[in-house]
Amino acid sequence: MPALEKISHSKWVQQLFPSCVWHLNHTQEKVIYLTFDDGPIPEITPWVLTMLNNFNAKATFFCIGENVEKNASIYQSILQNGHAVGNHTQTHRNGWYTLLHDYLSDVSKCELVVKSTLFRPPYGKLKPLQLRALKKKYKIIMWSFLTCDYLKNLDHESVFEEMKDKIVSGDIVVFHDSLKAEKNMKRLLPKVLEYFSQQGFSFQAIH
Repeated sequence: MPALEKISHSKWVQQLFPSCVWHLNHTQEKVIYLTFDDGPIPEITPWVLTMLNNFNAKATFFCIGENVEKNASIYQSILQNGHAVGNHTQTHRNGWYTLLHDYLSDVSKCELVVKSTLFRPPYGKLKPLQLRALKKKYKIIMWSFLTCDYLKNLDHESVFEEMKDKIVSGDIVVFHDSLKAEKNMKRLLPKVLEYFSQQGFSFQAIH
């Protein structure tokens, strides 16, 4: 199952990059950290904001700089609704295939429009030298659970059952406010918000 493969993959990556944030510990309250990558875009992000508002949920949006420039009003809506934002590079660069200087330059361009000390590398892929440079000024946020909502043939019901079974307080969950993920995300997100709210969880932004 795709999501299980991604989760097991992340376990050994966590060992390689222990300075990244994979989980946020909570001892007295039940909290889940929902995150949304690749926006903001007009087709999806406003719907996400409405859905989150319906459940009094706060989230963290890792934004692509180009999308922020094109959709500044939506970006402002994210902030005005009390959500957090993070840098997701200017052009969604894959760190494994990008030279250090070019990668850091792309991050710096995104910095101009996304004012945040949070960073998530697209695809979760960073080289050690990129990580070393970025962690000097950023808290690098990875994830506990990747929904894989961008997969065309995803069995979202199975992913939801897996989330109910595996997610614990402090987990960081990845969704995507992108056209590629729209179908699966719109089916999965409402169920996640409703179910975990009923289980006594709150949804908070990462700071």
